[in-house]
Amino acid sequence: MSSPVPPLRPTISVQLGARAPADKEAAARRKAELAAVADAAPWRASWLLHAPHRLGFFLASCVLVLASLWWALVQVDRATGALHLAGGLPQIIVHGTVMVLGFMPLYFAGFLFTAGPKWLHVDAPTATDIRTPLLLQAVGWALWLTAGVTAQGRGLALGGGALALGGLLGMVGHFWKLVRASTLPDRLHARTVGVAGVVGCISLAGVLVCVALERYDLARLWVLTALWGFIVPVFVAVAHRMIPFFTSNAVPLVQVWRPFWVLGLMLGASVFEVLAVWIEGLAAPGTGWLLLRGLVELGVAGMLLWLAVVWGLVQSLRVRLLAMLHIGFVWLGVAYALSAVAQFAAVYLGSPVFGWGGLHALTMGCIGSLILAMVTRVSCGHSGRALVADEVVWTLFWLLQAAVVLRLIGALPGASAWWITAAALLWFGLLTAWSWRYARWYGKPRADGKEG
Repeated sequence: MSSPVPPLRPTISVQLGARAPADKEAAARRKAELAAVADAAPWRASWLLHAPHRLGFFLASCVLVLASLWWALVQVDRATGALHLAGGLPQIIVHGTVMVLGFMPLYFAGFLFTAGPKWLHVDAPTATDIRTPLLLQAVGWALWLTAGVTAQGRGLALGGGALALGGLLGMVGHFWKLVRASTLPDRLHARTVGVAGVVGCISLAGVLVCVALERYDLARLWVLTALWGFIVPVFVAVAHRMIPFFTSNAVPLVQVWRPFWVLGLMLGASVFEVLAVWIEGLAAPGTGWLLLRGLVELGVAGMLLWLAVVWGLVQSLRVRLLAMLHIGFVWLGVAYALSAVAQFAAVYLGSPVFGWGGLHALTMGCIGSLILAMVTRVSCGHSGRALVADEVVWTLFWLLQAAVVLRLIGALPGASAWWITAAALLWFGLLTAWSWRYARWYGKPRADGKEG
């Protein structure tokens, strides 16, 4: 009798097991070689046109750094009186407009023209397709900031603002083309972004008309309308769609939970804040209104903080890049809570107290943190690098949190102007370091050798 044929499966398993480490080592070496080639490549502006996120994020970073530098210098001048800065517009209008409508729409472009086509199942535009509207915005905001240090700069500001408005109109129009081209039944998030973009265009036009008429009190109302009617809804829509998705992919046992009624409540809260801007801007608010606003904002704050926990806040803290998103979202709830405190304080003390605290918890804490997290994520993923927040990014993120705390202290009654100056300088320094790091990537090939 012949001996039985030995089983083949164990032999094959052993052979595969022997090859696997070698294959992994070879892949790791190849990846390291490609990354070294990318890092050693010269920075070229032409690479900015290889993907929408490259151009959008690079231009946004340029505007962000310039705006932050100017505002840091303004704060140093206010604290010391040494720089004698003078501009053709009130500094608060220059600052508020560029911080709300300057760099953030450009960051939106980098993200929405990368992720938006995937949401809608349509062909993605190239960077060349959106180059003109993005460049118009960047040049326009550079002129706007120049007007902030030019004594007779109102005309320059209006010219720069007109360029920025033309660019924003073109960007929003291009996004609406993607929405209309989609045949998916669920386009709610994209439509929300599109409607918010229209509000942003109307708000910027309102700012420019008021600047032309020298009605800076009304210009401020339009800036706040852009914040609550454009910027916040875009972030809310993106957070509602992406945070549960990212969390469920990275954290075990956390399911995707994002019912549309939650999005509706968050958008409704933004609409309420827009109404509050105009109600309080055009007439002196009474006690009843202040109490109503405070109660509504307190309820919204509770809902948002509850939602942060439901979305996996605690579990996310083990994954840095995910934790950055969740912490940024928590600041949205904190912003509403601080605004509610300001309303109650106005009722019981007879004057507004800590009003700027809630606003900066929103802009620096929530929006600043979410920009840092989302741009880092897209930049890493679309440059062929590891999708992680390394020590450098993690440190910069916590420096950002420190800057927010400094600014909140500066909003307290009787606080020294140096608190705000320190916050502005720290904000400028950390975001310049962060922007510089990724701006170098945008002008070089991907680290994995792929296109894009």
